[in-house]
Amino acid sequence: MLVYLIVCPLIFLGGFVDSVAGGGGLITLPAYLMAGIPVHAAAGTNKVVNGIGSFTASVKYFRGGKIRLPVALWAALGALAGGYAGAEAAKLLPAAVLQGLMLAALPVVAVFLALKRDFGQAPAGALPSGREALLSLLTGLAIGCYDGLVGPGTGTFLIMIFTAALRLDLVSASGCAKVVNLASNAAAAVSFILGGKTVWALVPAAAVCSALGNYCGARYTIQGGGKRVRGMIFAVLGLMFVKLLAEFIAAGK
Repeated sequence: MLVYLIVCPLIFLGGFVDSVAGGGGLITLPAYLMAGIPVHAAAGTNKVVNGIGSFTASVKYFRGGKIRLPVALWAALGALAGGYAGAEAAKLLPAAVLQGLMLAALPVVAVFLALKRDFGQAPAGALPSGREALLSLLTGLAIGCYDGLVGPGTGTFLIMIFTAALRLDLVSASGCAKVVNLASNAAAAVSFILGGKTVWALVPAAAVCSALGNYCGARYTIQGGGKRVRGMIFAVLGLMFVKLLAEFIAAGK
């Protein structure tokens, strides 16, 4: 019972945050670890549960007309390939190097958002279809590779690139990011399930909480617009910076 009391509220919160601005894994994965679940089983359970939550948010965004399907589908395809490449590259690069690069990048991103207050508030018009497809595929490849290399904040960076490079407003960018998250979570979940790294007894309750959190977050975003996404992105960037800094310091000891 204690495991459910620890995990379920945090899974709901993580789903809510993730469906708004990405970065929910910064909350959900530690929730499983706090409940005493071994790291690999925690990661596997997290992917299965988050996949269900991502599906729920994707449906909500789609029904709200906030997903540009060509962008979402091309990026999802790229993310599948990029995630595998990133995981392979992670075996070759020292973790401290990756963490150092992220620590340097996060404040730059935060300053950019703080200075550019109109970022993602209104769509700038669609790109030509061929260019849009290519940029979407490359975005999925790049962020999928990042997900395999480092991981935290994948959805957040997808939202920012969809907005900056593909001219989506922040709400539509969040919707497209959930479709990409769904693809990457599903691919990873299959791997963990086949490896027997999933705590199935916990999945039903956690999945319900994740679905509810994602649904509420998607509704909150659709109703509130880009300003709500922007504020949540700052919160996620702060969480990422604290997490990476703690890991960087711990690795140096």
